[in-house]
Amino acid sequence: MAHAVLQSSSLSCSSSMDRSRTSVKASDIFGSRLRSPEIEQTHLRFLDSFKRNPTIRLKALRESPGLAQEIIDDKAKIADVTKEAPNHFKELKHRFLGFKKDKYLKDLEHYQRLSDAQAPKFMVIACADSRVCPSSILGFQPGEAFVVRNVANLVPPHENGPSETNAALEFAVNALEVENILVVGHSCCGGIKALMSLQDDADSSSFIRNWVIVGKPARFKTKDVASNLNFDQQCRHCEKESINRSLLNLLTYPWIEERVIRGKLSIHGGYYDFIDCTFEKWTLDYKGSGLLSSAEYSIKNREFWA
Repeated sequence: MAHAVLQSSSLSCSSSMDRSRTSVKASDIFGSRLRSPEIEQTHLRFLDSFKRNPTIRLKALRESPGLAQEIIDDKAKIADVTKEAPNHFKELKHRFLGFKKDKYLKDLEHYQRLSDAQAPKFMVIACADSRVCPSSILGFQPGEAFVVRNVANLVPPHENGPSETNAALEFAVNALEVENILVVGHSCCGGIKALMSLQDDADSSSFIRNWVIVGKPARFKTKDVASNLNFDQQCRHCEKESINRSLLNLLTYPWIEERVIRGKLSIHGGYYDFIDCTFEKWTLDYKGSGLLSSAEYSIKNREFWA
């Protein structure tokens, strides 16, 4: 179910979620007419014989015109896919050459320095959602931010063990010695909708479910304080609550907590609302004792950019 919710959120972020359980099959996504390479080769061999042998062609047209037309239609569809694929990379090539001409070559000295080493001031943890690119939204230039993106911009606690997110954190904090960690959430987040829709008897083999369950404390908090709101409003509340939970999870890493206490590292939350293009930013004020009770941390320097 989590898989279906994540897909549906990219279609519409304003409508309420379909609560019915949905089974998504490959044929539903790609179309039931898609053929395997082996079947396609069989079709092409048949088509070749069909062209060369008038008797077969006449028999096929009399007895099975639908099959012949299906083979021809499938071949045309495959040809269309082949024609379309290079067009995407043609656009990417155009963008890359534009970048090289307008940015790289005009600031060659800067990019040569970056080829030797990087020294970003920011570590950014953002959602993998295609609508939420931190470099585009916040204007980060190459060398300014070390970025990791995952579903729902979650930070797992230290005790959960290795993941690509905490591997990136370890490198950014201990090797690059970034001065700021910014966790960026956003509106209409499919990962948060999946989190808010978790069922106890859901498929435990789902990668999405097993990942977003990291945010369960934020879900519990949202259900507790926002139970009077509708589902979409609860999701919006949880989008922000999960950011704060990730900020606290950052402090479960000893090498992060130690640098925060020493004033060498600051932890920030950010929320991008792409419906009206606004951004909220806040900083976690942590006093530090290793227990993370509510008395030890608070929010400061909250700003709203519109």
